[in-house]
Amino acid sequence: MNADASIVRIERDILSKNDAYAVENRKRLAAGGVLALNLVSSPGSGKTTLLVRLIQDLAGSLPVAVIEGDQQTSNDATRIRATGVSAVQINTGKGCHLDAHMVGHALEELPLPRGGVLFIENVGNLVCPAAFDLGEAHKVVVLSVTEGEDKPLKYPDMFAASDLMLINKSDLLPHVEFDVAACVTNALRVNPRLRTLVVSARTGEGLSAFRAWLDAAIGMAAATAAAR
Repeated sequence: MNADASIVRIERDILSKNDAYAVENRKRLAAGGVLALNLVSSPGSGKTTLLVRLIQDLAGSLPVAVIEGDQQTSNDATRIRATGVSAVQINTGKGCHLDAHMVGHALEELPLPRGGVLFIENVGNLVCPAAFDLGEAHKVVVLSVTEGEDKPLKYPDMFAASDLMLINKSDLLPHVEFDVAACVTNALRVNPRLRTLVVSARTGEGLSAFRAWLDAAIGMAAATAAAR
């Protein structure tokens, strides 16, 4: 067997094992009526700040829990816990993404928000997380206006795997050269079914539309679980 074939076999084995763990995670989440969202992005997109704002806006109306993924530190989990929400930090060390086995262990430690939403904030990376199912209902890709509008074309696998794109930091649009329409066009070239919202943690722009999307996703998940 040549080296390339060996690499392909190993990758398939890794993904196959991951998918088996993802199935178990999905069963556990469905049993608790929990909608899981996998938040993915480049480093610095503003995922954590946006997540804190979302949690604050959802306070008292929807149960929330969070799994935080970073290579090192527990800084983001500390920020999340300051909102009053339960959070588990996963440090991946030299790893560039969360996998379903890691998330499964986190689920054992985390009080699941029955009937609510679990946000899984993945390691900042637009490559590796695209291939790993964590048991989530949807991948949500966050792209800030301080990045290029050609990101969907440069990292197509991530945008193809996602169901929703949040164009974040819209409050900075007057100060940067970022073409929202071009970004959306590029993303739809990669994934014609991708939904897009323009949002800002600072001003709250787009967050009511995200809440509407979230409510619809929770309703769909509940209907699917009831039909089983």
